[in-house]
Amino acid sequence: MSPLDASDTPYSAGGVDPSDRVRLPSTALYQQVAERLRSRIMSHTLAPGSWIDEQALAAEYGTSRTPLREALKVLAAEGLVTMKLRRGAYVTEVSERDLSEVFHLLSLLECDAVGIVATRATDAQLAELTLLHGRLEAAVDDAEAFFTANERFHMRLLEIADNRWRNQMVADLRQVMKLNRHHSLLKDGRLAASLQEHRAIMAALTVRDAAGAQELMRQHMAQGQEAAALS
Repeated sequence: MSPLDASDTPYSAGGVDPSDRVRLPSTALYQQVAERLRSRIMSHTLAPGSWIDEQALAAEYGTSRTPLREALKVLAAEGLVTMKLRRGAYVTEVSERDLSEVFHLLSLLECDAVGIVATRATDAQLAELTLLHGRLEAAVDDAEAFFTANERFHMRLLEIADNRWRNQMVADLRQVMKLNRHHSLLKDGRLAASLQEHRAIMAALTVRDAAGAQELMRQHMAQGQEAAALS
């Protein structure tokens, strides 16, 4: 028996009428739902510790509960949602222990990264970090803009250090840290102090002082943890 001609099989791209092809959405529905919920959690529209009403949200978004539950699994993996047996999903509450553990790991990972950047970054990459630091300088009177610029600086530093596994770990940890960021904003003078710490880190990077940059990053993380403390 001769093999099937490409035009005889519906599994061949050449044998399927273009009008019959399934057009998949660019983003799966559960991912769209996850992004909406993530935004509401980060803005504290859904407050830490609050119960997530699956039925009400499914009705609001015009979906079945299946994509909503898949979205909650994604957010649970990110640490933003906590699933409780027979009680449903809740927005994660960040405890003092959580903060301590998150900042501890962030400090280890970002201190390592800043040392690598000080040693290996090109002049162009250091110039890019200087530009990003300038955005911090410009945003010191705008807390939301400051946090956006701060996150971009830290993530770009990690990108330059070039370890995708570290980048993913830090991104996940920073998601949890964001749950508590509004509390840290209330600390008088914290933004100005954070900016000064960034200036010192940038100065150490500029002269390629790896050990100095690592120590300054460690101090920066320690001060951040103190500002974020719940008590």
